[in-house]
Amino acid sequence: MKTVPGLLLIPAALALASAPAFAQTMISAKSGMIHYVEGKVLLDGKAVEPKFGQFPQIKENGVLRTEAGRAEVLLSPGVVLRLSENGGLRLITDRLIDTRLELLSGSILVECGEILKGNAITIAYKDAAVSVREDGLYRIDTEPAELRVYGGRAVVESAGQVLTVKGGRTLTLDGTLIAGKFDSKLGDSLFRWSKRRADTIAMANLSSAKTLRDSDTAWRYSNWVWNPYFGLFTFIPHRGIWSSPYGCRYYSPREVYIVYYQPVRPAMTGWDSTPRYNSNLGYSTISQTPSGSSGTMASSAPPTTASGSQSAPIARESGSAGGRGR
Repeated sequence: MKTVPGLLLIPAALALASAPAFAQTMISAKSGMIHYVEGKVLLDGKAVEPKFGQFPQIKENGVLRTEAGRAEVLLSPGVVLRLSENGGLRLITDRLIDTRLELLSGSILVECGEILKGNAITIAYKDAAVSVREDGLYRIDTEPAELRVYGGRAVVESAGQVLTVKGGRTLTLDGTLIAGKFDSKLGDSLFRWSKRRADTIAMANLSSAKTLRDSDTAWRYSNWVWNPYFGLFTFIPHRGIWSSPYGCRYYSPREVYIVYYQPVRPAMTGWDSTPRYNSNLGYSTISQTPSGSSGTMASSAPPTTASGSQSAPIARESGSAGGRGR
């Protein structure tokens, strides 16, 4: 097991004990870690007390409830669930490859930056089962009972029916399964709070991805990584640059260099694109060559003849392939 200074891969089955654990590296095994809470939040009837570096784990069949508060729960890598005030949920299974939960009350927003191949996220509400199939943003409310897909694709099974709901569409979950449309640009306090949380997690991605890159860690899987500077877990994709449903970017260790390091400019081979003032034309130009592009810049002094005297400058009105320099 390789140690990465300042980083900790999420131990979803364990709560972090203390700050010295920053240098450890462990792979996540389960969904359901309570990542952030505001206000009064209860886990199996006991108040969740926020402590730096300590994150309670919802066990299978455990119940999370919010009163005058909100909660953020990490599911599989790249998937975050946020629960509204006066809400409740039960975690049915905590396996990464098959995370299942039941919404009891309130509203949830599920942000899917990346759903890893082979992983499944299913949310049950009464007789309906909502299966998240693509990266996107999904909302389920209990009053009224409704699914909203801001982006992505969900498959709903209820009363023997199977329906697919795509971005910009809604579906009632009261047994009637009536589809409709909504304005995905509109949101309420839960939506705005969820976006602020998403922005913060994405900000932490930069320093975490750079630390992994600088440590030459072989990054083989997308995962949650502990960032001690922000005091939270951030998502690090396996490769490339991922965009969250809120427009945030998550950089892999391989790609984060484009943010931190200035691109290398190719060496100039005798061609200088800096404009020089041309007194004959009255504005700055780049001098031309017979081939149409300048190999050297025009000198401010007139050219010298064979006898050593200077000839008058000649304004070139038209050239060959490149046309007039401007």
